[in-house]
Amino acid sequence: MTSTLPPTTESVAREPRAPRQRPDRRGSVAMLVHQIRYEQLSFWRNPQSMVFTFVLPIVIIAIFGAVFSGGGSEEFFFGMSGMQYYTPTIAAVSVLGACYGQLAIVLAMRRQTGVLKRLHATPLPAWVYFAGLLVHCIVVSVIDVALVIGIGTLYDVSLPTHWAAVGVTLVLGAASFCALGVGVASLIRNSEAAPAVVQFIQFPLVFISGSYFPIHSGVLNTIAGLLPVKPFNDAMLAPFAQDASFQWKELAVLAAWGVIGALISVRSFRWDPRPE
Repeated sequence: MTSTLPPTTESVAREPRAPRQRPDRRGSVAMLVHQIRYEQLSFWRNPQSMVFTFVLPIVIIAIFGAVFSGGGSEEFFFGMSGMQYYTPTIAAVSVLGACYGQLAIVLAMRRQTGVLKRLHATPLPAWVYFAGLLVHCIVVSVIDVALVIGIGTLYDVSLPTHWAAVGVTLVLGAASFCALGVGVASLIRNSEAAPAVVQFIQFPLVFISGSYFPIHSGVLNTIAGLLPVKPFNDAMLAPFAQDASFQWKELAVLAAWGVIGALISVRSFRWDPRPE
């Protein structure tokens, strides 16, 4: 009767190692597509959120159109007509609202209700979740900007001369404001405080950046130029009203704020509600 000897150290060492499994890229792409679809369905099935996201910019640009239609170039608007000035700036405000304000409030509410905690316990990677949010916000922003541009053309506003510059500015602005939205959501203690915190930051930035009326103060323009909203406004204005292309300085400032928002998000984002 033959006895089975235990494997020696040499035989164990010579056994081939199991190949390391590589992440399934197709699985990650499928999860990303599913997450984007989920965010889109959640948005479109919420009529109140949908209506305010799209109707408010349309109402504002329509009111400005009724006030400034037929007007020519004015020194007050830096040599542009009122509608030439307001069409890109209101488009920029709509992107800010969709990517910063709405995202920060939604994340604070999902954390408070435990949605983020449950998501974090699933196999869904964090990068897939946030990439899905980013793509969703870009889609909403593109629709918002298209609606505002469409209303502007009804008041004889010419279409942009450099669509590539508009596209790059729109995507970079959406990504930067999404990163800032996640960063602000990381600092909000509870969902009840989310709207107040978001508006406390957003309203002053919008007004000092010339979104609703031109700013002629050199000091204020210099300060606002270091913040994210005015560079986004200027980068959107250039292809619309100034026959210019990429505004690299403004895009660099916008990208820097996106990096700051991303760093805050990575260091401070919480999946669980903060205990009171």
